Amino acid sequence: MFERCAQNARRVIFLASKEAIRYGSPYIESEHLLLGILRENEALTTRIGGEMGSIQLFRKEIEAAMVISQQNESGEAPLGPNSRRILDFAAEEARTLGQSQITLGHYLLGILRFEECIASKVLQAHGITTMAMREHIIQDARWAG
Repeated sequence: MFERCAQNARRVIFLASKEAIRYGSPYIESEHLLLGILRENEALTTRIGGEMGSIQLFRKEIEAAMVISQQNESGEAPLGPNSRRILDFAAEEARTLGQSQITLGHYLLGILRFEECIASKVLQAHGITTMAMREHIIQDARWAG
């Protein structure tokens, strides 16, 4: 699947791994993916967050909802089962929209489709919906990055 990912979408996985390690998680979870997306393209923070406008505010909200531990001493964090599911959703969204590359917008769609995860709940709390995100991706080329 990663061969279909845009370069910055691949980098998000690296950044999400760093976020997981930072918070002591043995796996990359949805919240780490969202933080990786926001770190890779902080301009998205303003576009998806509206009044929030900064990654620090998103981070605080995510931290309030997650379990933070110091258990990851390996220095590595592979994708967890929920993150794999999110990436599968992202690939499916790209296919459905007729787009050859998986982008950050598709990752966000994958997160939104997995409604039970922390990242989805944070996005939904700010009125960000799957339908609205699809419209953004279809109508605005900036979401290709």
